[in-house]
Formats: sequence, structure tokens, C-alpha cells
Amino acid sequence: MASSVRHNSRASSAQRAPPGAVVPVFAALGDETRLRVVARLTEEGPLSIAKLTEGSHLTRQAMTKHLRVLSAAGLLRGRREGRENVFEFEPRRLAEARGYLARISEHWDATLERLRAFVEDE
Repeated sequence: MASSVRHNSRASSAQRAPPGAVVPVFAALGDETRLRVVARLTEEGPLSIAKLTEGSHLTRQAMTKHLRVLSAAGLLRGRREGRENVFEFEPRRLAEARGYLARISEHWDATLERLRAFVEDE
């Protein structure tokens, strides 16, 4: 399964993202509330701040702060619709972070393979 990702040309370009480029993504997703917001936007599509705040323990001001962090990391795209700000998930930055993790995983797979070969040769 992992090998299919390795050969995908889109994943390959994302894997070349420098570590510093994906740090804001990991930092933004390191907060449980922001992770839930991203999950909700991926499941439900674009939502207004009012809709995102509904049913949560957050104030509109607190939700706005989280949305700004996610937007600054490139994970969300916001637009004005009438009197509301609507946010939607932007998958490109998450794909870059995923590619970086795939590169680390490939490194460890190769390291473990060399270790396995060494142990079997002994």
C-alpha cells in the first residue's frame, strides 16, 4: 500500500517539501480543537464561523483565532459570503505534510531493511 503512494507523481512532488515548509501545518494540527475543525470541514464542506461555533464550547472570537492559525498554515481558505466568513479546507498543504512523513517512513523502511539483511547474513 505504501509503495503505491511512493510512485504517485503528485505524492512525489509533495515529498520534496522542505521540513520548514511543513512545520506550520504540524503546529496548527497539534491542537485538538483545530484538528476537529479540519475534520469537520473535510466531512461537511465549507462552513461559516457561526456554523463552526454552533454546538461547540467555543466563542465566536475563540473560533476565529483557531481559523486564523489554520489559514496561516495554509490549511484553510476563507471567503466572504454576505455578512458571513466561510472557510473551506485546502488539501494541498496537508498533502505536503503527508509527503514529508512518507519520506521519513521510506527512510526508516530502508534502514530496517538494511538491518534485517545484516541480521540474516550473520
